[in-house]
Amino acid sequence: MCTVIVLRRSGHPWPLILAGNRDEMRDRPWTGPGRHWPDRPEVVAGRDDLAGGSWLGLNDHGVVAVILNRPGTLGPQAGKRSRGELVLEALDHADAVAAAEALADLNPDAYRPFNMVLADNRDTLWLRHAGPRPVEARALDDGLWMISAADANDETDPRIRANLPRVRAAPVPDPPDPESWDAWTAMQGLGADPDAPAPNAGMCFELDSGFATVNAAQIALPAPAVDGPAPILRFAPGPPDRTPFAAVDLDLGGTVGRPGC
Repeated sequence: MCTVIVLRRSGHPWPLILAGNRDEMRDRPWTGPGRHWPDRPEVVAGRDDLAGGSWLGLNDHGVVAVILNRPGTLGPQAGKRSRGELVLEALDHADAVAAAEALADLNPDAYRPFNMVLADNRDTLWLRHAGPRPVEARALDDGLWMISAADANDETDPRIRANLPRVRAAPVPDPPDPESWDAWTAMQGLGADPDAPAPNAGMCFELDSGFATVNAAQIALPAPAVDGPAPILRFAPGPPDRTPFAAVDLDLGGTVGRPGC
């Protein structure tokens, strides 16, 4: 289970603001965002070193893709393909709608259930694969959205119920000012309240099983403009409650390193 926060604002100079925490087993190897795939030189994404795919990335066309597990589907399963390959397949496209249309046609039996967010500076879509039925693609309208293992803004999910009000009340990042992310950074590092039903109701956690929040990202996409600002990708190569975010150089595809663990 991971968490993604999406702010969609049509007509704004920065129409998409996104923040995501990745939850995974701590011993699953990964590498921070970079241009890791020679056959996909336009893609900057984190690499899952075990299966070769990604959990979050963007391409030079300004398409963002993030994948999350549905409940009870952590890890690989015999006979199923890695969900991380879907991020790379989505980033083969020049806009989010085309990526969603392509992925909505995939064979749902080939993958374990997932949620996926696809976005550019015009559209944001949520792909929902909750079982044997076809993958559903739903547009996310202007506003604030939170997606975890459950449905978008589903406050029956403890994590969304606890944290969505906090996000709604927090100051919105104002790119490209890095300090304007501070409120969202603080929320991404929040643990569960003492009376929460489970530790992983927090945005950032670590369980005795080794399942934990292992890294975090922040993305901002600018509106189309001649000589306008570039997209922003900020990455924390560790739990965001104690790991600073740093900007990833998208021109160079530079990787923010992973601390030893």
